Amino acid sequence: MTSNRRARRTDFLDDGTTVATYNGPGLLPGQATGSGGSLRGYLLRRAMPHLPPWLGVGGVGLAGGGASLMWADSAAAGVGLTLSSVALTAATWWAGRSTSSQRRLHSAITVAAGSAWFTSAALAGPLSGPLPDLYLMGGATLALSWNVRMMLRTSDGTAGDNGDKGLLAKVGLARAQIGQTTVEPNRVTASLALEPGEQTNDDVTKALGRLASALDVPTTALRYQGDADSARRGELVIVPEDMLRDSVAWPGPSLPGGSIADPLVIGRYDDGSPLVLWLPGSPADKRNSTHVLIAGGTGSGKGETALNLQTEILSRRDVIVWFSDPKAFQDFRPLLPAYDWAVEGGAATEAMVEALKAAIPARTRWLGAHSYRQWVPESAQQQTSPAHSCRQDGRACGCAGMPFLVAWMEEAANTLRALGDDAFTGIAQEARSAGISLVISLQRPSYDQMSTSTRASLPSVIALGCDERDEGFSLPDAVLASGAHPGAWGNRRPGYCYVVSPGIPEDRYASPGRGWHFPDRVLPMLEVLADWAARNGADADPITASAAASVVGKAYTDRKGPATAPAAQEEDDMEHGSLVDPEDADIDPEAELPEPEQGDDAPMFGQETGRKPSPAEARELFARALEEFEEAGQMIVGPKDFQDWCDRHGLSRPWVSARLTEAYREGRLQETGKAGRWRIVPALTPA
Repeated sequence: MTSNRRARRTDFLDDGTTVATYNGPGLLPGQATGSGGSLRGYLLRRAMPHLPPWLGVGGVGLAGGGASLMWADSAAAGVGLTLSSVALTAATWWAGRSTSSQRRLHSAITVAAGSAWFTSAALAGPLSGPLPDLYLMGGATLALSWNVRMMLRTSDGTAGDNGDKGLLAKVGLARAQIGQTTVEPNRVTASLALEPGEQTNDDVTKALGRLASALDVPTTALRYQGDADSARRGELVIVPEDMLRDSVAWPGPSLPGGSIADPLVIGRYDDGSPLVLWLPGSPADKRNSTHVLIAGGTGSGKGETALNLQTEILSRRDVIVWFSDPKAFQDFRPLLPAYDWAVEGGAATEAMVEALKAAIPARTRWLGAHSYRQWVPESAQQQTSPAHSCRQDGRACGCAGMPFLVAWMEEAANTLRALGDDAFTGIAQEARSAGISLVISLQRPSYDQMSTSTRASLPSVIALGCDERDEGFSLPDAVLASGAHPGAWGNRRPGYCYVVSPGIPEDRYASPGRGWHFPDRVLPMLEVLADWAARNGADADPITASAAASVVGKAYTDRKGPATAPAAQEEDDMEHGSLVDPEDADIDPEAELPEPEQGDDAPMFGQETGRKPSPAEARELFARALEEFEEAGQMIVGPKDFQDWCDRHGLSRPWVSARLTEAYREGRLQETGKAGRWRIVPALTPA
């Protein structure tokens, strides 16, 4: 069998700087190559890099002997050869100006010695006087000096003075030294050691723009990752070709039927490697669970980025998604069947936020009772292990599992304006321990849109193109200092992004990536995925469902109905020939009309409309209005929701505000996180 292991080989620049370290195909370390894999072939391969100096010495000797046959005792030839020797030595010195001073001097001495011996041999003969001794001793010495120089070039050390000194000098890093350099497909990584006491890693980050100019590459093609244990060492990464320029169509889910704990592949990096992130934590990998912020300006590709992440999430077997989209699912309508709960903005989103607040302690309590310190894939399965039992007798409890929950707030700026900038603060701070990931998508995550506490509780970010002034709102300062520059894209490169998240190596934070593209031809695939998720994906566990229903009632229990009920009702009416207005469906046509009351015959215009209800009747009407809101699934109300109702019944908004406060005292309403907004307590739920 042919081994897949590769033999290690190191290439160098002229001055000894490592250019590439890689493994040759089919070789084990120390394995011989050559004819038949013999030891002789191996030794020949190892000796070949050291042969050029010796071949040069031999060539000078042969050339000197031949020249003596032509130019012996020729005065003109002596003058010409002498001038040629001086010119060649000068040319060598001039050509070596861009290399290290040691190499320049070594090269000039070698050329001068060789040309002097050649001139003497051509005029006097190679065997005259001391020339043979000088040739044998001096030639061998020069050849060996180059061999020694080559042997001292090790891949695990830094060159004393590298060949890129001129380039680094141009950008203000003249004394920096380049050490080990690794060349990969479309990626060069070079270690840097700066001048002790004179330069720091900050000097490199400030020079990235000038270095990109010197190399004639975009600023996003360079990044620098400082060593956490040193202020003057780090790695410089150069990606010369933008492999993200051409968009790639969505290839489908990366792991259909897998676990949400497996990596989510949402695109690729600029060197072609997969762009991944994780949502749940992993005790084995010492990775924390995370929330995600998706930030980018108009036209930066937030919609397709969201589709990339959502299709990965919805294709997993042990996760449910609660989704809020004030844009009425404009980009996500094919996926609607896959969501456990999907709402538009306004009061429905307020209800979802309240349900999340109630679900967090309920889920945390369940995980603790079953001896889970955090959510893991085993949490989503039926609890058949005594080690994860809530029974006191130590036997398996058999409780239903608890899927991971992703709460996605699309166009969250709309929700934050309605609920306040700290609407998600409590959720973001507490939800991770409950097996919940919060995803917030908005254009500009500035401090005037969301509170600093909320922003600090979102460890992960997918930063797309934005205004240069907004870069600091999206990415940490350290990532920006390493070369990340989303402001350079704006809305000109949709889908380009930087991803900062637990589990991703820190040296990848400043590496640009790009998500998959979703052309119209892949929309049927989204519908197939949604259908698969609806049939094979996880259902809400009893704990989460009960917690949500306890605070928002029918807004959650009837969450699957509103999308189909109107069409079904219309079809039923047509089938049975019903032409009755739904508002009049309860009227008995045989009942006697009520007796006329004072005010019923008042003019329709110019005076108050109808009879103003008495205080007792008004309170009864108000209680009925709360019931109607609850039946409609609108569990968050405030005075503005009663505006039309007040006009119909001749009541004022201050009167409604007083009744809302009164209902709160009676336990029919509960406070929300925003002043003037109240949550209806489901009628069958104890206050």
